[in-house]
Amino acid sequence: MAKMTLIQAINDALKVAMRRDPSVLVMGEDVGVNGGVFRATDGIHAEFGEARAIDTPLAESGFVGAATGMAVNGLKPVVEIQFDGFLAPAQEHVVNHIARIRHRSRGRFTCPLVLRIPSWGGIKALEHHSESIENWYVNNPGLKIVVPSNPYDAKGLLLAAIDDPDPVMFFEPKRLYRAFRGEVPEDYYTVPIGKAAIAREGKDMTILTYGVHVHTALEAAEKAAAQYNWQAEVVDLRSLNPLDLDTIIASVKKTGRVVIVTEAPKSGGFHSELVALINDHALEYLEAPVARVTGFDVPMPYLLSEDLYLPDAGRVVEAMQSVKTY
Repeated sequence: MAKMTLIQAINDALKVAMRRDPSVLVMGEDVGVNGGVFRATDGIHAEFGEARAIDTPLAESGFVGAATGMAVNGLKPVVEIQFDGFLAPAQEHVVNHIARIRHRSRGRFTCPLVLRIPSWGGIKALEHHSESIENWYVNNPGLKIVVPSNPYDAKGLLLAAIDDPDPVMFFEPKRLYRAFRGEVPEDYYTVPIGKAAIAREGKDMTILTYGVHVHTALEAAEKAAAQYNWQAEVVDLRSLNPLDLDTIIASVKKTGRVVIVTEAPKSGGFHSELVALINDHALEYLEAPVARVTGFDVPMPYLLSEDLYLPDAGRVVEAMQSVKTY
């Protein structure tokens, strides 16, 4: 296996997919000659040419709409949205067309399109560059929502997304792009969409999270183990839709206490849906109310204030204390 960063794993997945299937192409702002703002598509234009590495205008509603037509007509476009907040102009295509094509046509047409979306904060970026927009889409039937937390999953989940006959929104934690390296097979493989992973075994409480905050949760779990001898189980959801409810409920029933960690604002977030599902399926197993560690109900702050917004291990440990001592 090779040691890769998360961004290298994404780049490798794209090249593997494009070599296997000539219908796969990449498109987006600066993805061609420049290789993308984060270099996720580095080398693809040189290997596959401009017909399969398409530089687009700065017009998300235009190129996402074009990709929709490509996908319905037999191609497999992988569209890079340069930053999360830039997807808003293409909202109409995503929720009114991409998500509905299979249903609208009663299965006669599918839309095998992948939207790659660098997401969340932690890199001190400008406005519209550090958003938590997964909540906008998780309640739109017809969209699959995938979030990797490490290089191995990033490659395997992206290859699975490209193979999927339906649209997949692939949210990438940009703070992790070059944060560490992990072992990644150099050949083709997939990680199944809709299957969570146990990132850390434990018996005292469950921490549910995804993306960058899998690592926040793991750090908090280690601190709680060292300070209090609490053993927290960290569940990496990996997929928000479809959701691996079986793994979640099995962990909740085992531990009886739950902390949920996400970066989205607290009101109306996916974390609240997780609380509702736990109440529906495991209420009698709970020893304490479910705790949520989230962002705040404000836009992502600028630069120096960003760290005050982001969930960190300290805030997670405080939530762990609240559920353990309830």
